[in-house]
Amino acid sequence: MSGKPKLHYFNGRGRMESIRWLLAAAGVEFEECFLETKDDLTKLQKDGSLLFQQVPMVEIDGMKMVQTRAIGNYIAMKYNLYGKDLKERALIDMYVEAVIDLNELLMTHTFQPADKKQQHLATIVDKATNRYFPVYEKVLKDHGQDFLVGNQFSRADVQLLETLLMAEECKPDILAKFPLLQSFKARISNIPTIKKFLQPGSQRKPPLQEKDVPKVMKIFY
Repeated sequence: MSGKPKLHYFNGRGRMESIRWLLAAAGVEFEECFLETKDDLTKLQKDGSLLFQQVPMVEIDGMKMVQTRAIGNYIAMKYNLYGKDLKERALIDMYVEAVIDLNELLMTHTFQPADKKQQHLATIVDKATNRYFPVYEKVLKDHGQDFLVGNQFSRADVQLLETLLMAEECKPDILAKFPLLQSFKARISNIPTIKKFLQPGSQRKPPLQEKDVPKVMKIFY
């Protein structure tokens, strides 16, 4: 278990996508082992690879890490994306936790029944534009720097950008009233490692399509 990190998950975004983003932002090459069937998941469970019987799982530095937040924290610390001191880390954690809350809503949209999709989208737009985006807009204005925390690139910037782009997939003009977030999006997207990850052919995953939902559900249930 040495060399490149190895990511175990299905071939889609889900809870692994933020981990892919972090590794890509840090310029770290990684391998992926895709779960195609329920048997693939069962095999990992039976051989003791999954501490709590669930994925995402990342093999890194001799460990088989599970729990998305723990994996994200480790990668951020290892690759200097976690601020310069305890206070900066606290800010990064607060910003990231809120991003995760919004990301959960975005991630589950494709799984909604047809008769609930419209209401679910309305909830996403409402929470994004009234609860979350105004906070990040104000943070950028008050902080006056290129980044959310301190004066250096952190996981907060990475994960906010990921979620902004996902939100735009749901509603292309969702950032219309947030000029600083629009500038932030353009600026962070232009960081070389991020720019590379946003190119076609990278390990970034496309949005989950409705036709793929049954296949994903069969792996986990």
